[in-house]
Amino acid sequence: MPKGGKRSRNNATKVDSEKRYDVAEGFDLLKSMSTAKFDESVEVAIGLGVDPKKSDQMVRGVVKLPHGTGRTVRVLVFAKGEKEQEARDAGADHVGSEDLVEKIKGGWLDFDKAIATPDMMAKVGPIAKILGPRGLMPNPKVGTVTLDVAKAVQEQKAGSIEFRVEKAGIVHAAIGKMSFGTDKLTENFAAIVEQIMRLKPATAKGTYFQKATISSTMGPGIKLDPNKAQAAGRA
Repeated sequence: MPKGGKRSRNNATKVDSEKRYDVAEGFDLLKSMSTAKFDESVEVAIGLGVDPKKSDQMVRGVVKLPHGTGRTVRVLVFAKGEKEQEARDAGADHVGSEDLVEKIKGGWLDFDKAIATPDMMAKVGPIAKILGPRGLMPNPKVGTVTLDVAKAVQEQKAGSIEFRVEKAGIVHAAIGKMSFGTDKLTENFAAIVEQIMRLKPATAKGTYFQKATISSTMGPGIKLDPNKAQAAGRA
């Protein structure tokens, strides 16, 4: 029997699969089941009543979590001249132009987020096939193609996260660490729910916010009451 297998089964029995938990109650339960020797990540999965195959129903955005993500974010900026210096002053970990493009072509990917000034996108285009599948391609829709590189760097460092609805209509996102506790996790959860509700496509029919589940790295999923989860974003 693998180590932790019995513990995982015991934890699973604590969760009533038929119940839809209040948000704070759900995070309390998640915390009570944490037995890992590391600070587990906490993730949310939100099911939306949209068809992502339709371009006018694609839900995609960025949100600044009030308490960050709990992880150090390594930020790369494609920029030249004064914008290069702005990025360095704002705390970017890597700044450059063609030199970084060539490094990435060679297989280097030691960063978590990429930002670019608009004039650099012609240079970045050839590595889109490398960055895109990893969620690293700068995109104006989520504020990572911008002239205000200082603000973009600071937001990424402070805990801004990007999210997009996947094929099955689910948004997955990491919203913090178990060590945050219920209050901070609830506030981070409310921030992403609020943003998702704000991005509701005009063409979406029926119930938009359908379900929400929270989980930790090693723990089982806990289903939340969708009405109360949605209300958390309006609090």
